[in-house]
Amino acid sequence: MGFSFLDWPGMDKIAFWMTALGMVCWAACFWWMHIISKKQNNLLDRLSEQAKRIERLSKVEHDLIKEVHPKVSDIKEGMDEMIAAVKENTENNQSQAAKSKEG
Repeated sequence: MGFSFLDWPGMDKIAFWMTALGMVCWAACFWWMHIISKKQNNLLDRLSEQAKRIERLSKVEHDLIKEVHPKVSDIKEGMDEMIAAVKENTENNQSQAAKSKEG
C-alpha cells in the first residue's frame, strides 16, 4: 500500500479548499490583468494622439521654414551688398580724409 496525503483525516477538505482558493486567486489575477490592460490601452491611445499632434506641428513648422528659407537667402544677398557699399564708402571716406590732411 502506498502512502497518500489524502488518506489523512480531513485532507480531502483541505485539498478542496486549496483548489477553491487557487481558483479565486486565478480569478483575481485575471481581473487585475484586465484592469492593467485597460490602463495600458488608454495610455497607448493618448500617446497615439500626442504623436499625431506632434506630427501636425512638425509639418506646420516645416512649411514655415520652407516659406522663410528663400527670404533668408534674399536677406543674406542684401547684406552682402550692404557690406560692399559700407566698405566702399569707408574707403572713399578714408581716401578723402587722407587728401584733406595732405592738402
